[in-house]
Amino acid sequence: MTFTLATWNINSVRLREALVCRLLTEEAPDVLCLQEIKTPVDKFPQDAFRALGYTHMVARGQKGYNGVAILSKLPLQDAGGEDFAALGHARHVAARLENGVTIHNFYVPAGGDIPDREQNVKFGQKLDFLTQMRDWAHGGRPARSILVGDLNIAPREDDVWNHKALLKIVSHTPIEVEHLAQAQDAGAWVDVTRKDIPEGRLYSWWSYRAADWDAADKGRRLDHVWATPDIAGAAHGSRILRPVRGWDQPSDHVPVLAAFDL
Repeated sequence: MTFTLATWNINSVRLREALVCRLLTEEAPDVLCLQEIKTPVDKFPQDAFRALGYTHMVARGQKGYNGVAILSKLPLQDAGGEDFAALGHARHVAARLENGVTIHNFYVPAGGDIPDREQNVKFGQKLDFLTQMRDWAHGGRPARSILVGDLNIAPREDDVWNHKALLKIVSHTPIEVEHLAQAQDAGAWVDVTRKDIPEGRLYSWWSYRAADWDAADKGRRLDHVWATPDIAGAAHGSRILRPVRGWDQPSDHVPVLAAFDL
């Protein structure tokens, strides 16, 4: 079976329902993982997506903040969700496809503006979340699994517009990169996007603060697709849909896609 998977921080699914429908119509991924849906599950606008063939969904939501959902044309079984760092946030949900592949959808905390856990509680929560991701992967020894989402860290020098300028900016600080690497190593996760596109600058997020995001191009690759080694070789065709950032009333993130032959 070949299927295409997309991940996208939508920054309110109810506000951007039409954009999700446009993506599903134009790109037609078999599975779409959304982060920051910002709604309880009972208020999720599922009818519009069902009409486009996405009749299966697992989700964890909360009012006004966070929230993760997996929409699919393919049958899904709810595979649970973890409350990493005991924050009480809807930041992880998992679903299992009929071929036995488990998809984990994550929304890692952004971490605030100050990269110091003593001065900024949110930064400490982010590091604790990543530490528990590490321990979860190490303990669970995931197999036939895909991990996607807004991980809120751009790990490589060419994942940001200016490595030196961002070394003290949350999302690219050495301590965050180290914590993410430990979480990745614990599950032996393969960065599918960089497997397929090993060289060159790649971004999936551009700030709303830029007067002209496209011309300034001060981006970061915060959104990721990982896979366990047993299926990473089946991944191909990774793409980041930069033009989506120019749609009307866009999210500040764009979709990241990959295909799998499994």
